[in-house]
Amino acid sequence: MRVIVVGAGVLGTMHAWEAVGRGHEVVHIEREAEARGASVRNFGLVWVGGRAGGAELDTALRARELGEGIGERVPGLGFRPNGSLTVVRDAAEHAVAEAAVRRPDAASRGYKLLGADEARALNPALRGEFAGALWCERDAAVEPRTAQRALREALAASGQYTFLGGREVRDVVGERAVRDDHGDFHEGDAVVLCTGAWLGGLVRELAPDLPVRRVRLQMMQTTPLGESLTTSVADADSFRYYPAYAGPELDALAAAQPQPPVAAEHRMQLLMVQRADGGLTIGDTHEYATPFGFDVVEDPYEHLTSVVEALLGRPLPAVRRRWAGVYAQCTDPSRVVHRQQVREGVWLVTGPGGRGMPCSPALAEDTANELGW
Repeated sequence: MRVIVVGAGVLGTMHAWEAVGRGHEVVHIEREAEARGASVRNFGLVWVGGRAGGAELDTALRARELGEGIGERVPGLGFRPNGSLTVVRDAAEHAVAEAAVRRPDAASRGYKLLGADEARALNPALRGEFAGALWCERDAAVEPRTAQRALREALAASGQYTFLGGREVRDVVGERAVRDDHGDFHEGDAVVLCTGAWLGGLVRELAPDLPVRRVRLQMMQTTPLGESLTTSVADADSFRYYPAYAGPELDALAAAQPQPPVAAEHRMQLLMVQRADGGLTIGDTHEYATPFGFDVVEDPYEHLTSVVEALLGRPLPAVRRRWAGVYAQCTDPSRVVHRQQVREGVWLVTGPGGRGMPCSPALAEDTANELGW
């Protein structure tokens, strides 16, 4: 079987990985020389703890299992089972964490409520003042800037994979074929479009009523910390963002403690993970109203810096990169991804939102199963 995959972000690359793993030939087409969008502009977090129950959690757990296996085969993925600590500062935030460990699915997430000293023992870099933390053992991390490249190198070694960068697919021609902007046709037994936040042009022609929106975020990366940040770290504003924490305790927190104005305006949470070079990737904001600004604004970075320094108990290392990114998010919260047949033999898979990096191995597996690969 010959599979044409369009889009070399993490979702497209994992579809190529799944197809090659099942013995198929893959032609992988990307409009840039290599992925430049959300797949390289994210935290690299394999985030299980905050996922909604049911299908979303099942997908995240399956992806976590698959991702660890892929990481063993492809060291350049940078997979590490580092877990996460969501730090709480007071009784209201602590109550949300307590409610989380009482969830029926808490054990599958690896939840455990830790006191401040226990959290510091697990992650000694957290020398600031806080009341405790929610530990999620199942969370992990990868290296987003190198992951797709490493996966493509492993795919190329299979002899079943061809990567064509710098080619934009312009048309779907008949059944199971596409034409790129070089005028070349690529025909297969199946075509899978994983075009990420690129929702105009061909995608709009094929699926004009797509239930997907674009979300913009701001992030930053520091110079090396000089010590190990042994876990990923979040603050309690993450409780307000992730669906796993919904409930009366979160409602009470929101009523009693509104976010600071900057955090509320930019729909912020703190997420922080250490990169392989020792630097910290820190974010993030959420912007939904289009058209998005073309520039980044400084207030969110100042807020994040103050939150991180309070947790670390030390000044933040110098910031060496700031960036914005845009990802695609399915507007139906009950769906992990939007998967749609747009022509005979042609499927569009998009809109995983912030679940693209953590859930892509399982989403690709689901596509392969649904299409009968």
